[in-house]
Amino acid sequence: MPETYILDTNVFLFDPQALEHFPGSQLLIPLEVVEEIDHFKHDSTETGHNARQVAHLIDRMRGKGSLRDGVRLANGSTLRIVADESAVVTGGDGQAAAAILRLGKQFQEAGLAPVIITQNVNLRVKADALGLDARDYEQAPARDTNTLRGWQVMEMDVAQLEMLRSGQPLRQFQGVLQPNEYVYAKLKGQAKVACCARYYAENNELWPLADTTRVVCGIRSLNVEQTFTLDALLDESIKLVTLAGKAGTGKTLLAMAAGLQQIFADNRYQRLLVFRPTMPVSRDLGYLPGDLSEKMRPWMQPVFDALDFIRSQDKKCPARTLPNDVMSCPEISVEPLTYIRGRSIPNQYIIIDEAQNLTPLEVKTVITRVGAGSKIILTGDPEQIDNPYVNAYSNGLTRLVDKFLASPLSAHVTLMRGERSELAETAAMLL
Repeated sequence: MPETYILDTNVFLFDPQALEHFPGSQLLIPLEVVEEIDHFKHDSTETGHNARQVAHLIDRMRGKGSLRDGVRLANGSTLRIVADESAVVTGGDGQAAAAILRLGKQFQEAGLAPVIITQNVNLRVKADALGLDARDYEQAPARDTNTLRGWQVMEMDVAQLEMLRSGQPLRQFQGVLQPNEYVYAKLKGQAKVACCARYYAENNELWPLADTTRVVCGIRSLNVEQTFTLDALLDESIKLVTLAGKAGTGKTLLAMAAGLQQIFADNRYQRLLVFRPTMPVSRDLGYLPGDLSEKMRPWMQPVFDALDFIRSQDKKCPARTLPNDVMSCPEISVEPLTYIRGRSIPNQYIIIDEAQNLTPLEVKTVITRVGAGSKIILTGDPEQIDNPYVNAYSNGLTRLVDKFLASPLSAHVTLMRGERSELAETAAMLL
C-alpha cells in the first residue's frame, strides 16, 4: 500500500515543486492549506511567487479529473484536496494546522498511517502528542559547511614543502581534494614551517599561492582562512565564491574589499552590486518612511559599515585605491534581493550577504541571474538563521556549497577564526 502524506502550507512556500518529491504516494492537501497559500499570492517576495506557482499548478491538475476524488500525477502519486464540510473555513491563524491534525486523526482511525510533512516545528510536536507521525520536508540530505570547509591542513615531507615554498607546483598530486580546494601545507613535526596552496583539478596539481601578503584597499588577511578567501575573491577564473563562518570572521568585509579593488584599481568589473535579504533579527519595525533607499538603509547598514571601514583603511595607504566619494559613487549599488527576479546582470561583482536566510529555490533564482563576465559571492552563517522555513542543513547557502563542491567554476571557504575584536570572538565562543 502506498504511503499517505499530508502536506502543510510551508512545504509549498519553500518548494513549489514539492509534489514531485513523493513518487508513488497518496498526497493529501486540506482545503485550509489551499486557503492559506492563497493569502500569500500578492506578496512581491519569493514566497509570493511560490504561492502563485503552486496555485496555477494545482489548477492545471483539475483538467485531469476531480481533485476531490484524486488525480494521478506523472510520478505515480495521487493528489487529493480534502475538505471537511463540517468545519467552517475562516482563514484565521491556525486553521491549516488544525485541519492537518484533524485529517491525520481521521485517517489514523480508519486504519491508515498518514505522515504529516511540515516545516513547522510546533506542528510536529503537536502531531507527536496526538500519536501521529510528522516529519520535516527535506529534498535530500546536505552536508553542512563545518564539514565542507573548502580547505584542509596537510603534513608534507621536506622535499614537497620546499618545492611549494620555492613557487613550484606539486604535479600528479596524490590526495583527495576538490577543484579549487585550499591546503595549508606544513612540515611534519614543525607546524611553523608551512605554505598555503590551491588544488587545480584539471591538471591534478597543487600550486602555492603567489601572494599571501597582498593589501586590498587597505585590508590584509589576518589568518590562513582569510588568505584563502582573498585568493578566491581575486581570481577572475572563479565565478562563484561561497563564504561561511560565524560573525566577525570577515566574510562581508573581505568580499567588499576585493570587489572594490577589482572595480577601481583593476577595471575588471563595472559595478559592485550588493544584495541582502530583508530578514529581521528581532521584531520588525513595520512600515518605514521614505523612498526605497531610505527604507532599505536599516537592512543595509552592515554593508555601509563595512564600506566605511574599508574607506578608512584605504586612506592610510600610501597609494589610495578608492575615490573620496566612494560612499555615494555610482559604481556601488546596494539593493534588496526582492527585485532580482527577471534581471540579467553582466560584468558586475555581485555580493549576496546573509545568504543563509535564502531557500534553495531563491539561491537558484539568484545564481541564474548572473550574466557574462560577472562574479558572484554568497556569504552567511548557517548557525544564525532568521528565516523560519530553513535550517542549518536545508538553507540555500549550505545546499549551494554542497552542489558546487566539484565544480571548477566555484570555490568555498569556511572561516573559523573571528577577527572583529577579542570581545566579539569571546562572545561567539561562549554565548
